[in-house]
Amino acid sequence: MLILNAADVRRALPIDAAIDAMRRAFAALSDGRAEVPLRAHLPVPAHGGVCLVMPALVDAPPEQALAVKVGSLFEHNAQRGLARIQAAVLVVDPRTGCPAALLEGATLTAIRTGAASGAATDLLARPDSRTAAIFGAGVQARTQLEAVCTVRTIRTVWVYDPATGAARAFAEQVAGQEPIPGDVRVAASPQEAVAFADVISTATTSAVPVFDDADLKPGVHVSAIGSYQPDVQEIPPETIARALVVVDSRQAALSETGDLIQPIRQGLITPDHVHAELGELVLGRKPGRARPDQVTLFKAVGVAVQDALAASAALRRAEQLGLGQQVAW
Repeated sequence: MLILNAADVRRALPIDAAIDAMRRAFAALSDGRAEVPLRAHLPVPAHGGVCLVMPALVDAPPEQALAVKVGSLFEHNAQRGLARIQAAVLVVDPRTGCPAALLEGATLTAIRTGAASGAATDLLARPDSRTAAIFGAGVQARTQLEAVCTVRTIRTVWVYDPATGAARAFAEQVAGQEPIPGDVRVAASPQEAVAFADVISTATTSAVPVFDDADLKPGVHVSAIGSYQPDVQEIPPETIARALVVVDSRQAALSETGDLIQPIRQGLITPDHVHAELGELVLGRKPGRARPDQVTLFKAVGVAVQDALAASAALRRAEQLGLGQQVAW
């Protein structure tokens, strides 16, 4: 079995390759060429955590992939000097069922999540988008920004996090790191962050909306990845109600995220308000942006088909580069 640690995964899965893998992943999902059960949630209340089990099979010849991710989100990990998100991805040979590889999953998750937003931004954001805003200052925020800057020529970035020190450290760390521009600014408020933003990414743990709908400029595209529980919202319901909403998976998004569940409960929208899955746009079965002034929104809760094809892409490159460690199984 091949073992890829976090550094191996980063080398094996550059963001542009990950974006291509996500296009294929979402196309397979929307085309019925993937089996992706809803993930199992196992609460660990004594430690403020939840464990998630996410299997997926992709059967889209010539591409086949079978993988299971076990991920966890433990809110008290920071007090232990550990990252909040921990994960491992087991890749299984789809021909034999034999375990083939084990990848460090937190890094893979961050890259594939950012890449999903990159694919959505490429399909939905205005071609002339030049200013980005990022909410959050963690690992997920960095890959979101890398992906946006890969598919659009971003000149200025605004970063907002309630922890100003974290936002400042993030801005200093990423500024000028390709493909991110050197002009990365820390916003003093959510309003300042979004005032000129053409593209917004929200990658936070906030349970309430992180900006006001009235502060958005016309034609903005928003990628929202933080809310994956029914009682958690990152995006104002007013934004959801007026936006062209695209999701990673209808079934998963309508079952899991408060960004959609809460406006439905409030009677602001119905489930039919979801315009399309991202894969339907990739396949050309649904249109994307209709007007320059239209607000578009990509809501992702994360689906296992992403892990399966991201891991598959990483393993192909790892073999080319001679990465990882082989262990007897």
